[in-house]
Amino acid sequence: YFGHNSGPMLNRLRRLLPDRQSLANNRWLRWLGPSLLHPALWHFSRRGVALGVALGVFFGFLVPLGQIPLSATAAVVLRANVPTAVASTLVTNPVTFAPIYYAAYQFGHWVVGEPLHAEPPPLPDHHSHAQGHGSLWQRISGMGKPLLVGLVSFAIGFGALVYALTTWIWIWRIRRKRRRRLEGPKRVM
Repeated sequence: YFGHNSGPMLNRLRRLLPDRQSLANNRWLRWLGPSLLHPALWHFSRRGVALGVALGVFFGFLVPLGQIPLSATAAVVLRANVPTAVASTLVTNPVTFAPIYYAAYQFGHWVVGEPLHAEPPPLPDHHSHAQGHGSLWQRISGMGKPLLVGLVSFAIGFGALVYALTTWIWIWRIRRKRRRRLEGPKRVM
């Protein structure tokens, strides 16, 4: 799906992204059936990739579990690039989850205008859950409105930002390639 003249960056990206078969065989996405195999969902176009990345980031921030099936479903419905939608959900992962949710909580408090009375309840690790300190969902829901407002704001804001950034980078690369092609080979004297 990259064509013969794809650059090294796109070839590296292709190796990192999931392929049609791996997603079609995924137990969470199998229900999408033949619609998941539509060629438009696998074509690397400016609009498709930018929308795919934006959807992945949106669901990555907004939904703590089930991000991949939701982003893939949204990509199918909106005809975005499925591999980039799935891969970009990894913006939240075990390493980034706690800092992102803490930042979203703080940002949500700022937006809502509520004073911070106490620190947010600590996010659990596997030891605290085993010791009976409550489930992850209980702790996250205990953060309430500020966390929800922060996550929605992050999902919309960063989704729009990566859409614009991906579009800009795509256009910049195309213009740079054209400029180089028009200039022709440089002669060294």
